[in-house]
Amino acid sequence: MLSENNTATKLKNLILQLHLQPGDAIPTETELCEILKISRSSVREAVRTLVALDILKVQHGRGTFVGDMSLQPLVDAIVFRASLAPSSDLNTLKEIVEIRRLMDINAGPELIKRFKDTENPEIRELVRQMVKHAAQGRDFSDYDLEFHKALSSRIENVMQSQFVEAFWKIHTVINPMLEIPTPDNLDETAQAHGEILDALETGDLEAYQKAVYHHYQPILDNLSRTSKHRSEH
Repeated sequence: MLSENNTATKLKNLILQLHLQPGDAIPTETELCEILKISRSSVREAVRTLVALDILKVQHGRGTFVGDMSLQPLVDAIVFRASLAPSSDLNTLKEIVEIRRLMDINAGPELIKRFKDTENPEIRELVRQMVKHAAQGRDFSDYDLEFHKALSSRIENVMQSQFVEAFWKIHTVINPMLEIPTPDNLDETAQAHGEILDALETGDLEAYQKAVYHHYQPILDNLSRTSKHRSEH
């Protein structure tokens, strides 16, 4: 009998051969047994494997379909990796923040093309809400996510947009898991979102890059202080 991994690989190859797209139904279990020359139990194990990877999704009563193939498995794996580290080890979270900053910097030139000489009242309102919540010491993560999604949605590179959202999720899940205290200067991070939008709308790449650094620096400084404090105790 084929191993689960080999069967999953054969099933992925079949999806490619049939040119199936996200949302398309795959052959039935009986048909897969005949096509791949494998048992029902092997088919079921392969489907379970690919569902876990978001390559397939099962809709009970309807069948099995090609999944959205999101980056959620990547998110789960990195979060789990961070959970295995000692509470004093904040290196993974620091690296995540640095990756987020680098992705935002690299997206600058294309974002400038999309935003220059435009007005974006919906995004501007997200900034206003972040600044308001920060001033009140309240969490503004929902607005923060919507802000970054609004920017990345203008990028033609769909994979890049997905990575921006995936690493945002990783950051926001790991942060409370490691009990990171809220930065004293969280208002600076909130206001930096407005600076980012200002720079994009005026087409100033240098100002955009400075605003991105301004956005992430309070977060990185807070992680450094927390790491130093924990290592001393």
